[in-house]
Order: sequence, then C-alpha cells, then structure tokens
Amino acid sequence: MVSTLGPARRREYWHVPARATRVLMATSDGRLLAEVARTARALGLAVSAAPDLLDLTDEDGGRGIERLFHRLARELTTAEADGVRVATDPPEAWAALAARLLTAPTLSVELARRGVTAEIGVLAEAELWSAYQPIVRLTDRAVVAHEALLRGLVDGREVGGSDLFFVAESAGWLPRLDRIGRESAIAGAASWLGDADLFVNSHPASISRPQVGLASTERALEDAGIDPSRLVIEIGEVSAVTDRGHLLSVLEYYRSLGWRVALDDVAAGWSSRSLLAAVRPDVVKLGKALVQGLPDEGARTMVRSVVELAHRLGALVVAEGVESEQAADEVTALGADLAQGWLLGRPAAR
Repeated sequence: MVSTLGPARRREYWHVPARATRVLMATSDGRLLAEVARTARALGLAVSAAPDLLDLTDEDGGRGIERLFHRLARELTTAEADGVRVATDPPEAWAALAARLLTAPTLSVELARRGVTAEIGVLAEAELWSAYQPIVRLTDRAVVAHEALLRGLVDGREVGGSDLFFVAESAGWLPRLDRIGRESAIAGAASWLGDADLFVNSHPASISRPQVGLASTERALEDAGIDPSRLVIEIGEVSAVTDRGHLLSVLEYYRSLGWRVALDDVAAGWSSRSLLAAVRPDVVKLGKALVQGLPDEGARTMVRSVVELAHRLGALVVAEGVESEQAADEVTALGADLAQGWLLGRPAAR
C-alpha cells in the first residue's frame, strides 16, 4: 500500500509484527534449540519441544515473548540467529500453517522487523523521496546528468539512503526498497530531466528474476517519457562481487532494455580491475576516498591507472567527492571526464 504525499513524496506501508502470544522456532542446531528453550522457561513461557522445533506459548499477553526476543538479540550471534526460522501466532489450519512455515523469516529478520536490532521506524514511518545531485562535464562544468539519492523524513528528521537500506536489508525488505528507489528516482525526474542522464542506484542481489523484478521500473520509465538510454544503473563494487554470475545476468538484462551501467566507488586494487574487465561498464565512478586522497602521489598513480583502464574499455569516468577547485583540477589533469561533489552541487529535491 502506498500513500502519495505530493508529487515527490510517498509513504509506504511496511508490515511491522505485533506482539505475539505464540511462537514456533525451528533449527537443525539442537544445542541452540535447547539454549532457547531454557531461556524461554526462565522467562515463564510454556515450552513444548520436538526434534528441530520449539512451540512457545505466553500467558502474559505477549510480554514474555517480547522479553525473549530481546534476550536472544543479546545472546545469539548473527550466524545463530540466521539459522533459526520463526513463525509467530501460527494459524491452526494445516494448509495455512504449512504456508506460514515455508515462508517464515529467520530470527535475525524477525528481530529487525520488531525493532529489536534495527531502528525500524527509520523506514516504517518515513516519507520517501529522491534528492538529485548534479554530475558535470569537467571541460566546461555543464550539467550532463543527475544522480538520484533516496531520502526519508521521520518526525521532521531527514534520513539518508544508507540508513534506509541498512534497515531494509536487516528486515528482509531490500528488494522492495530497491524497487521504490528506482521508481521514485524516475517519477521525480520526469518533469525536468530533459536531455540529461539519470543515475539510479540499485543492488543486483535485490533482483532475483529481472523479467519480473524490473517490470514496474520499465513501466515507470515509459510513463515518465524518459528515453531508456538516459537511465544509468549504478551498482556498488562491494555488492557486485557477491555473486558474479547473477550480476552479469542482471546487467545483460539492463542492457537489453537500452539502459546503461555504472560501476560505483571504484578503487585501484586487483578486485576492481578484475571487476571492470568482467562488467565492462559504460561509466566508472572513482571512489570518493580515492579522489580525496589527491594530490598524494600514490593516489594520483591509482586514479591514473583506473582512468586508463576505463577508457580502454570505452567507459566514461566520473570523479566523486570533488569538493575543491584543486580536486577538480587534479581529476581533470588525470583524465576524468565528469565529476560530482559539493563543489559542483549538493543533493537537493526538485
């Protein structure tokens, strides 16, 4: 469910679990299950155990289960919590129960959605919109593109995209927020983008099947009247190395739609060079830390190396984090084509 708040803002409905009075927990780790059972009994919960399964009932209106979740958040490692499946207030009907169990989240996700391990209100209560930062051509400082950056507003406080995506990933909502980010960026730019390019961040892992996962983004682009060739999908170097095969299949689908690809936050290490050769991006974005290391000679050598490789692959180079004229002169001299940073324009709503 979506609530639109003016032309640029929207509020999404995220299902945050209510207090539960019964919980099923399943894991193949018998030692861990026994520890959870002991903790549950100590908190006054009724415990029924079967192989790989605990059935916990709370006669205190759910307060005991709430205390249990907080205890487990402190006492279990992330790996342990990821290995436990949780179904709260399960239905009695067998078919519905089976469906609930087959789609049950991990304990890590359940704790995040309940606000135990993540500040869930940052996302669940936020008005979402896109801010846009200009990308300029270094030769004449003309604006040739804009990068869309997802933002949230909670109780009058602006929340950055990194916080929004951290909560979404913790709560198992990354694919949904990634889609929202793409569509918000496109809709917000429709009335003013003109001939400029639109850079939009996306996480390849959020798209399990491109033909399905990207269909609404295709429609949003068509509805906005933006030429597909103007859309540049940015992928972060860290996310790109997680599953190379899946990444390349998603990028192939992007390109089949006429979209272009940018590799973000590129440094000069071997992994970056290997990734550049595999991805063959249309745009390479020099990492902010690398650019802000200038004029150190080591940083110059690394920037020059990335620029030369990118140009050999036919890619444009964007220098991020340009915040002074000296930095602009440095990256220009080293061969960068475009730049963005506070010197050239800060992110702003349009």
